[in-house]
Amino acid sequence: VHVMESGGGSVQSGGSLTLSCTASGDSSNTRCMAWFRQSPGKELEGVAAVGGDGTTRYAESVKGRFTISKDNARNTLYLYLQMNSLKPEDTAMYSCAADAICGPTSLLAEDYSYWGQGTQVTVSS
Repeated sequence: VHVMESGGGSVQSGGSLTLSCTASGDSSNTRCMAWFRQSPGKELEGVAAVGGDGTTRYAESVKGRFTISKDNARNTLYLYLQMNSLKPEDTAMYSCAADAICGPTSLLAEDYSYWGQGTQVTVSS
């Protein structure tokens, strides 16, 4: 399974960005997916997740501002993160993760086996 993100960039505070992720290969191995982020000196943080049943979960810090969605085509899953009302504290490297074994929708990194390289989001004040 190959996971790859795109869509990062620089934006001013209050602006919007949409991140995209593709998980290609055997799509049966990528039923649940999530977005994580990490900024220098901080721990990896689960931002938003969508489970195998479509249930979504968000970190408290992004509720009401970020929306996660998932789509699929032949052998490829597509994951999106619509980010609105961005704040400087949203600045981080955002990574997409996926797994086949889906329990309750999870924001824990340990629950995901496949990871992308990340895409940088920078929000200026």
